[in-house]
Amino acid sequence: MVGRITLLIICFFSCFSTAQAELSENKKSLIMELFPSATVIEEKLADFPVYPVYQLQELLGYAYESIDLSRLQGFAGQPISMLVGMDNRGRFTGVKVLNHHEPVFLHGLGEEPLFDFVNQYKGQSLREQIIINTSNTGRPKRTSDGHTVYFDGVSKATVSVLIINDTLLSSALKVARGKLAGFVQTAQTRAKPDFFERLSWQQLLERGYIGHWKLSRDAIESEFGRPLTDYPQGFEGTDDSPFTELFFGYINAPMVGRNLLGDQGYQKLMAYIDPGAQVMLVLSGGAFPHVSESFIPGSNPERLNLSQNGLSVEMRDLNLSGQGLELQAAGMPDLAVHNFFRMGGSAGFSPGADATLNVHIELARNHLVRDSIIMDVPVRFNTDLFETVEPAPSFMDEREPIWIGLWKQRWWQITILLTALTVLTVFFARQKTLSRHPEQVRRFRWGFLFFTLFYIGFFAQGQLSVVNIYTLFLAIWDGFSLNVFLLDPIIFILWVYTFISLFIWGRGLFCGWLCPFGALQEMAAWLGEKLRLRQIKVPERWHRRLILIKYPILIGLLGTAFYSLAIAEKLVEVEPFKTSITLLFVRHWPFVVYAVGLLVIGMFINKFYCRYLCPLGAGLAIIGRLRLFSWLDRVELCGTPCQHCKNACGINAIRKDGRIDYDECIQCLECVVILNDEEQCVDKRLQNKKNQRQAYILATDAGNS
Repeated sequence: MVGRITLLIICFFSCFSTAQAELSENKKSLIMELFPSATVIEEKLADFPVYPVYQLQELLGYAYESIDLSRLQGFAGQPISMLVGMDNRGRFTGVKVLNHHEPVFLHGLGEEPLFDFVNQYKGQSLREQIIINTSNTGRPKRTSDGHTVYFDGVSKATVSVLIINDTLLSSALKVARGKLAGFVQTAQTRAKPDFFERLSWQQLLERGYIGHWKLSRDAIESEFGRPLTDYPQGFEGTDDSPFTELFFGYINAPMVGRNLLGDQGYQKLMAYIDPGAQVMLVLSGGAFPHVSESFIPGSNPERLNLSQNGLSVEMRDLNLSGQGLELQAAGMPDLAVHNFFRMGGSAGFSPGADATLNVHIELARNHLVRDSIIMDVPVRFNTDLFETVEPAPSFMDEREPIWIGLWKQRWWQITILLTALTVLTVFFARQKTLSRHPEQVRRFRWGFLFFTLFYIGFFAQGQLSVVNIYTLFLAIWDGFSLNVFLLDPIIFILWVYTFISLFIWGRGLFCGWLCPFGALQEMAAWLGEKLRLRQIKVPERWHRRLILIKYPILIGLLGTAFYSLAIAEKLVEVEPFKTSITLLFVRHWPFVVYAVGLLVIGMFINKFYCRYLCPLGAGLAIIGRLRLFSWLDRVELCGTPCQHCKNACGINAIRKDGRIDYDECIQCLECVVILNDEEQCVDKRLQNKKNQRQAYILATDAGNS
């Protein structure tokens, strides 16, 4: 009996496994779109998660689901699942998006820009360096040397497209190295850390520790088939001087780095770069240096490209000007240009293996005609510099996380935001002193609201959302990783600052000062007053009931996110942030009508959305109850009988008895200003009258005596 039950269980799980492994008709049709000439699509391999695709007996390539090879989380905290086709030469045959939860593409920009973006991969090779153009620099789609391809990014979706690019390249490289000839990794090498002796420049060259290549004027004229005098830009130097002369060395090797930079310079450079970063120094002389006069420090050189094992290796200038690094090898020639390039990219770089430096030479005959050639320069250093190391179990997992590049790219935006937050912190810490100057406080507040709306909101896209809250809970539930939250530095910094401020000032610091849509509502309220629209005061008993609505909305969104993220993504449209701040009201009309409608209501009922509907405000209010301080002073007459502060509070966050409702307060500091104003505060006025009366009595008594 036991044996029969066991046999049934085995059969059940065998059938279940078979059903799971079976290639569905829907997926087969999608793979056929990636390989139109396919006649046979095999099941997913047991040892490697790919579907072999054949035309009769000929292997065309492989299809695979990106999620099987890369679990990089998207902006919503879930991986972006794509079906990818790659032929047996390492070229993408196409990409199909199977499933994603990227907020900006769902009911925002729409999915068409996403599909247009992934369609750019069709026909591109892993041997090319693919760079996402996120700065609208107007660069060409492909450089003339054919090694670098620039893809158009998607405005408002920079993080998402960079994640997609990293997912596609990392997963495709795993497939190529696992299944395609010509992509197998060579043995990894590294510089010997203790290999050093003091050598001159000439000795470094003679021993092969520094590479050298020279192109004469006669040779370049022979390559172009015309004299250099045919090119109007002119080239300095004599006929015997080289057209271009290159020197290059692997700086990480102490034999090279210490001799060229000195011991202190070498240590300074190694401390400056990230651990594991590889640096090559390229120097050039002659009439045609390795970078043009228009070269932008910190970018990729347009005249140079490095390839190894058939894959393009990224070269990015480290922009070390001003770091005090001087080349000081004895007997070193006076060379016009030098750059320190960081070597990397999805292909990696093994310094002890052969590589090729492609020098792209392009000369203009006139405004319309340009001649160009590509010269291949062998890169081969003396093997004494290196030692072999075992390849990492998963090379792609050891690459620099994508968020580091995003933070570097947006360093100046981060600097501005941190400066503004520092100023705001100082202002709040000294609010009691500063509130004695009402006009200056109001000017500062309105100036900061404009900064919040236009810089944090419209420009830096720093609008926090309840999406961030349920993404955090889902990440904790599925296996927390900080990397997904670091993808947007502005959002991350604002969340950290807001979270800390909740325990000091409560909800109000964010809601009243750092929320772009909140700032937009205050401006709408101001406009309503200027237009003399009737300001509606919600009765106290209704106000106390309506402020509770946002809490069930928050609970409903969080619960729905665990049940169905797709449903939660639709319900979260209760927030008008995406429509107004992210998409600048360029969206389908129902969303625009909703967002504009809330602002119009706000012209009659101050901050209507913040007070009654905002689930983000509800979440912040809950945590804000743990604040350590109550900064807003009250006096004996507040509420009994004085109601001046309550009447002046636009969002009705002051109760009739004078107490501040910190769950609703947006820390506008208007009540603090009133309390410190000799003319507005009833308590101050009574105290002044009392002091004047006492002074009068004393003066009268003195006169009578």
